[in-house]
Amino acid sequence: MLPTGKRAGGAPVNFAYHAMMNGAESYAVSAVGEDALGDELLEQAHDAGVHTVVQRNAWPTGTVAVKLKEGIPEYDIVKGVAWDHIAYTRELIDVVSRADAICYGTLALRSQETHDTIIELLKAVKPGAMTFFDVNLRGDHYSKELIEELLDYSTVFKINDAELLLVRDMFDIRGTSDDAACRWFIDNYDLDYVILTAGADYSTIVSRTGESSTVPTPKVVVADTVGAGDSFSGVFTARTLLGDPLPVAHRRAVNTAAYVCTQSGAWPEYPAAMPDYTLTVAR
Repeated sequence: MLPTGKRAGGAPVNFAYHAMMNGAESYAVSAVGEDALGDELLEQAHDAGVHTVVQRNAWPTGTVAVKLKEGIPEYDIVKGVAWDHIAYTRELIDVVSRADAICYGTLALRSQETHDTIIELLKAVKPGAMTFFDVNLRGDHYSKELIEELLDYSTVFKINDAELLLVRDMFDIRGTSDDAACRWFIDNYDLDYVILTAGADYSTIVSRTGESSTVPTPKVVVADTVGAGDSFSGVFTARTLLGDPLPVAHRRAVNTAAYVCTQSGAWPEYPAAMPDYTLTVAR
């Protein structure tokens, strides 16, 4: 619920949309209510070309009040909504077990029912699949124990600079550089990549092999930043699965996130050629 009115969104479908736009067959897993908002969201996802595995239940469709301060969103996430009650079903097992990648964050696990469903689905991921954990800390809907639990299933860990400050304190890895903190997570949780985004400054991706890529954040005229992080995740995942080298996948992700910031909402139409805003520094 933006100051300008309702707009469809949410991390699962944002991620799925941008993965789809970059060559992946993608599915958003969630739940909506048996209400008009649920009907509206499913219709808009369908119109955008996003495949959905979305349950309907008796809880209200999830809404988020978004306030923008200089284009930066602040969120009031309503509790007790449909996606707090995602049931563990054969349909979900089937789609997750076939996936080459699955993306998840901490927020959906705030309720016990959805927590248990997502953990069981992570156990069903096929060997070798990318498991992309975008920590996405919101409000008080997280804990060290939950982050540790999800890291144990992850091959990719994405975190922003503000979140890294919190997590460094949680895991007692203070007194090190950001790069060393990223490598601490790779070493301790057997990750393939750690992605650190630093807002208007830069993003860095560190790999298990020692390769890394740093891209300064492009300077663009911001409409809003809603969904920009999810677009980064969706593009990086799709392009990595399709064989792009790390610097190329990273640059594509940054360019798309920058473009999303210039547009209103999380699912803008792509231009015929995505603008190249970036200067890449690889090391």
